[in-house]
Amino acid sequence: MASLQQKTITGLLPASGAALPYIFTAGGIKEVQIIQWFVEPEARVEQFDKLCEVQSDKAAVDITSRFDGVIKKLHYEPEDMAQVGQPLCDIDVLSEIEPENETALGSTNEQAGSPSTPQQPQKAAERHDSQPEEAQQPPEVSKAPSTKRQSSLATPAVRGLLKDLKIDISNVTGTGKDGRVLKEDVQNHASADAPKSTPLRTSTPSPSSSKNTETESIIPLTPIQSQMFKTMSRSLSIPHFLYTDELNVTALSSLRHHVNTQLSYANQPKLSYLPFFIKALSLALDSYPILNARVDTDTDISRPQLVMRSAHNIGVAMDTPQGLIVPNIQNVNTLSIVAIASEIQRLQSLALASKLTPADLTGGTITVSNIGSIGGTYVAPILVSSEVAILGMGKKRIVPAFDEEGKVVKREVMNLSWSADHRVVDGATVARCAEVVRGYVERPEGMVVRLR
Repeated sequence: MASLQQKTITGLLPASGAALPYIFTAGGIKEVQIIQWFVEPEARVEQFDKLCEVQSDKAAVDITSRFDGVIKKLHYEPEDMAQVGQPLCDIDVLSEIEPENETALGSTNEQAGSPSTPQQPQKAAERHDSQPEEAQQPPEVSKAPSTKRQSSLATPAVRGLLKDLKIDISNVTGTGKDGRVLKEDVQNHASADAPKSTPLRTSTPSPSSSKNTETESIIPLTPIQSQMFKTMSRSLSIPHFLYTDELNVTALSSLRHHVNTQLSYANQPKLSYLPFFIKALSLALDSYPILNARVDTDTDISRPQLVMRSAHNIGVAMDTPQGLIVPNIQNVNTLSIVAIASEIQRLQSLALASKLTPADLTGGTITVSNIGSIGGTYVAPILVSSEVAILGMGKKRIVPAFDEEGKVVKREVMNLSWSADHRVVDGATVARCAEVVRGYVERPEGMVVRLR
């Protein structure tokens, strides 16, 4: 999500120090929403201190400082949309200041005074100019958010509820991560403050009167929903081609059972079906690399082109309390099935804790949605603009079937649903690639032989 352009900044930095822009970049992402700032103008920061929390179309992540310095300017307010590649904030980088200039910088900071409140950082200098000189203190570096800062953490939806109920967020005790105020916290606070009165006897309203009391309430979209709205709206411009088929997973189920038995003896986690399908997809991409490409219309909109990508960075759609996110398993073409399963487990743990890094969320080349783990036989997955194909897995089912001798046998089946960008991918290519995946799934010994 964010990487400081270190060479540019140090190249422009004079010996006496200067406030320079902190520019961040993110592969495949054009904008993010500022959820909250952890710093304010004239605050000192050290390397790895959190600057702000931002929300992309995939997840919320923290942007951290790469240098020691003093924050001079914030270019965005909370809930603003920040453009990737533009300055996020200005930092006076202290590490490049000569030792003899440290005293001069310290006196400047004393004149600036202590940090102002998060709601009005731009007025910090005005208020401190009018305060007595002895009351001014140089800002201290804080390693953890203060109680006041913690109590102000909340999503736009929760802030909208606070506004509707006319409740000051500083009066609400947050029970979420880092003191974040949750919807339940607001509701509990409102219930505790509600005046207790003697209940009045009322008559049961008639059906007609109940109908007249129906109301509608407006709830703002959460940051993830806002980004999903924009991403899916862009996807509407892509003509989707849908292809679905049923696979016999009986042999794969038997292999998985034997592998999990061996893993249990070694006290290792069991394997789900997902890592097998991800590996089968990666092996099929070797024969049909176009499904791992992306369409480039930015270079010349009149002459779109395909960008072929050698690494198989396969995204896995995950359902989290914050919403749908899609972290990526990097270089699946170099991983074993057990290594893929381990990476899925790592990403799931980080996703549930909201600790995914920008590297986990960017650079995807194709996506797998295991919606069948929740339910559903068929799915029509939707593409994102940076990919040309996506695969959806349905629920595993047991059905009666005929064997080669005509006898009725029990068979385990699963439906796979593909969506592809019909501007550059034809149906025959998807069907042939799906048949390669079928071969690896229905005869998993062929997949095991090709493992690297």
